[in-house]
Amino acid sequence: MFLVTGATGNVGTELVRALAESGERVRAVSRSGRSEGLPPGVEAVAGDLNRPESVREALDGVRGLFLMPGYEGQRQILADARAAGVRRVVLLSGLSAGTGDRDNAVAGYLLAAEDAVRGSGLDWTCVRPTSFMTNALRLANQIREGDTVRVAFPDVRTTDIDPYDIALVAQRALLSDEFAGRVLEVTGPETLLPADRVRILGEALGRNLHAVGLGHEEARAEMEATGMPKPYVDAFFAFFVDGTLDESVVLPTVEQVTGRPPRTFAQWARDHAEAFR
Repeated sequence: MFLVTGATGNVGTELVRALAESGERVRAVSRSGRSEGLPPGVEAVAGDLNRPESVREALDGVRGLFLMPGYEGQRQILADARAAGVRRVVLLSGLSAGTGDRDNAVAGYLLAAEDAVRGSGLDWTCVRPTSFMTNALRLANQIREGDTVRVAFPDVRTTDIDPYDIALVAQRALLSDEFAGRVLEVTGPETLLPADRVRILGEALGRNLHAVGLGHEEARAEMEATGMPKPYVDAFFAFFVDGTLDESVVLPTVEQVTGRPPRTFAQWARDHAEAFR
């Protein structure tokens, strides 16, 4: 049995599907505990990672745990997992943990999560992806309304990754002893500017989309208007304006771990075109 937390999120959804399709028994934890949309045979469980007692029973009989970062109950959940006989934990972290900057709100919570799994007594693997391709969904309303798309950090190249590929790496780490005690930094197959992604989305939709870069103050105002906490906004400005994080380098990890190259943004855009119509 494998327990997947964040089972309805971008990576969790793909991981639940991948494990189920490979014939593994899967227990899917989400706040709602809804079973709609889960593959046949997957057990849906309601649990809140800020309330470890709500997850404790779901750990019974579990061999491997996929854990989301940044929740208050993380250390207790790991202790409960060890007590329940769980052998392995795979943590979804992020490339910014590699900066070691504990004063940065985003890198700091990822580093705290990595500290917890390293000290858990379980075999552990940390998966550190770059930005998700699914972040492009934030542009959907603009794309529905017109052909001009305003983008933040227009000069920053990133190697965005499909959550599907993150899930396949996490699956291998859950199923194999090979990756115990390792940090796996994973990227997409190409480095793109925001304008490149807008153009590729346009090609998938049969439209001529045009990207317009936001100034720093405009970008900050828009990010805060969406409800992003100011410390997180500051963190992304440190990454992409101050240059404390470089997500522009393509790494071979996905293919090395899974045996297949990561998916391109064009593939992701074609598969998700309906979300922009």
